[in-house]
Amino acid sequence: MNKSILKILKISLPIVLGVFLIWYSLSKLSIQELLGYFKSANYTYIGLGVFFGLLSHLSRAYRWLFMLEPMGYKVRFGNSVMAVFATYLINYTIPRAGEVAGASILTNYEGVPFEKGFGTIVAERIADVLVMLLIISITLILEFDFIYNFLVARFNPLKIIIGCIGLTVLAFLFIFYLKRSESAIAIKIRDFVNGLIEGALSIFKMKKKWAFIFHTFFIRGMYVLMFYITTFAIPQLNAIPLGAILIAFILASFSIAATNGGIGSYPKR
Repeated sequence: MNKSILKILKISLPIVLGVFLIWYSLSKLSIQELLGYFKSANYTYIGLGVFFGLLSHLSRAYRWLFMLEPMGYKVRFGNSVMAVFATYLINYTIPRAGEVAGASILTNYEGVPFEKGFGTIVAERIADVLVMLLIISITLILEFDFIYNFLVARFNPLKIIIGCIGLTVLAFLFIFYLKRSESAIAIKIRDFVNGLIEGALSIFKMKKKWAFIFHTFFIRGMYVLMFYITTFAIPQLNAIPLGAILIAFILASFSIAATNGGIGSYPKR
């Protein structure tokens, strides 16, 4: 496929999907009913949610400084904040372009080489994924009965067990192939995985590793708190248990990858 066409599809398809999901959501809800929710909402909780979200972004900007300092770059906090907010804003237009823009901003304003700035972003994402996996594990423990009953009600239990065993076998075979194969694809995947592991382990070698780890948990904690506190804004959502909130939070986090910044898919969590 032509590279220019592929590039256009990467940009346009998430936007089209997001617009479709917005239309589909609104088609199931009358304007009057939607306006009723806006009128009855308690905006104090909305304001608190915005505040917690702001704290998470400021913490992310401050955490970034811990990774840049060992490389000899004393980046101003204001410029780090600007780069983080630009990352989120640009991701609403072109998926994943925000990370590139964030690294470019530090290059232009602080003289940080692009490849080094982008490398620190990748390492940060690895740390974020690890914390997200921890949240998923906690959710599976808290809501095991609900998730199990949900799957059993929709899928044959025997098929679920066979599927899990099959996926496990395939995973071991794939790992065995990667370790033994000398094909170009296998080598690239090995190098990529090794890079991810090296990036994750580099966190424990930095001077302020414990501060970095604290901010990593704080960022996700503020995300969850922002997500949770805003449910109190609508009376109909007040009775939702924390476990269900965590499930919705996880689904919403994955939805962000489907469309630009989660437009359309994020509200359908």
